[in-house]
Amino acid sequence: MTTTEATAASAVLDDGFHVFDTTLRDGAQREGINLTVADKLTIARHLDDFGVGFIEGGWPGANPRDTEFFARARGEIDFKHAQLVAFGATRRAGGSAAEDPQVRALLESGAPVITLVAKSHDRHVELALRTTLDENLAMVRDTVSYLREQGRRVFVDCEHFFDGYRANAAYAKAVVSAAHEAGADVVILCDTNGGMLPAQVSAVVATVLADTGARLGIHAQDDTGCAVANTLAAVDAGATHVQCTANGYGERVGNANLFPVVAALEIKYGRTVLPEGALAEMTRISHAIAEVVNLTPSTHQPYVGVSAFAHKAGLHASAIKVDPDLYQHIDPERVGNTMRMLVSDMAGRASIELKGKELGVDLGGDRALVSRVVERVKERELAGYTFEAADASFELLLRAEVEGRARKYFRTESWRAIVEDRPDGTHANEATVKLWAKGERIVATAEGNGPVNALDRALRVALERFYPQLAKFELIDYKVRILEGKHGTDSTTRVLISTTDGHREWSTVGVGTNVIAASWQALEDAFTYGLLHAGVEPAE
Repeated sequence: MTTTEATAASAVLDDGFHVFDTTLRDGAQREGINLTVADKLTIARHLDDFGVGFIEGGWPGANPRDTEFFARARGEIDFKHAQLVAFGATRRAGGSAAEDPQVRALLESGAPVITLVAKSHDRHVELALRTTLDENLAMVRDTVSYLREQGRRVFVDCEHFFDGYRANAAYAKAVVSAAHEAGADVVILCDTNGGMLPAQVSAVVATVLADTGARLGIHAQDDTGCAVANTLAAVDAGATHVQCTANGYGERVGNANLFPVVAALEIKYGRTVLPEGALAEMTRISHAIAEVVNLTPSTHQPYVGVSAFAHKAGLHASAIKVDPDLYQHIDPERVGNTMRMLVSDMAGRASIELKGKELGVDLGGDRALVSRVVERVKERELAGYTFEAADASFELLLRAEVEGRARKYFRTESWRAIVEDRPDGTHANEATVKLWAKGERIVATAEGNGPVNALDRALRVALERFYPQLAKFELIDYKVRILEGKHGTDSTTRVLISTTDGHREWSTVGVGTNVIAASWQALEDAFTYGLLHAGVEPAE
């Protein structure tokens, strides 16, 4: 590392504790993730904005994509907080680091920090590397010392360390000592198979720290569901370097999740590991990275999931109305999230009052009104509606009770949807709607790629002349669920529709024994809610 690079690094990183992200390498091994170079550059920018200390970009020389990433990252990203890390292996058995092409590729990446993976399980050395235990130690010493001579900072990942420690503790510790004595800044103990539990991790880390004197880190896979707990247990035992991935992405069931680890360190441990103000960006960063990898954000992820601070039970709501801290372990705004009240048949008076406040509907402390809303919700949920997933429909119900009448921008006389099965195997879908709007009767017909799409288009044909705002509305999600049958083979159908105007999204619900009728209800609510929030005055 040059003097300039070292000065820049010291300005953005408290070297006493490392937050090391490996989303671009280890996280990318998750089934279903296939990152382009552009994806990796975008994620790297998000991680740097979040303020992690190190971003492991991949294995240069192992594949063209990672080699290109390092070349482009040097010229396209001005890292404000993070240092870029190249990943690779120790030199080959029987050779020298100075002549090893893979080691040379690590240097050519231009990364100021290099992470080397080293075997620390004796059976892996003999069976996978097919070399001797002594030669493996020599490979570690030679590669680390050579890279240090070339001005690189070196971290060493001891692969399968905990399993290796169980099989041959003396040899596992010898690998740690070899890396440390050769100049590795941090030696990372890897739970590669993800089989450890927190108490076991804590005991091993404490022993290795005392016996080797090396600075230790932790890399935990989540096969027992304990990766975050194991990471924090290692910190409790003295580890000062944590390796994680955004949203816990990784091979098999994943890695230690960066976001709950960092939140725990900052909030629970009181340890500053991010730049000032960065923690409040955590939910946004989590969801932005999920968009890049094209995976739906986990709704129940700790701290950043949309359900992380959602409350459904009436008892909880009553307590939260007095003090939100009674049923929340932190203020959600600290991590950029928000508290949400869910309305369902479990709702009590407090749930409705808090939800009304959240939606900007003043209930005025009217106990009779709130009681009516509670009963109305329970009655409709019994019929199959769900309002916890359809805030827009609930708001319309709430406003109807408060204002004494439902919001109406149009009145339906009738609608009809026809599906024609043609001899060539194709289908034609046509819908006709008969409506009243602003004192005028309208009949409109449209075709679509399905009966619901045809109804949606027919509604627009009928109403856009009166409400041009509808041109911005777009149906973006459509879900159908068949509920429990009530009359022999008859069943109740619930439809959830999500709509956007390009700025906000809202969800509405319809229920009926006919899927098209249920869809029509949800469409009516979607149009009504959208016009309401566009500031349009009701026609009736």
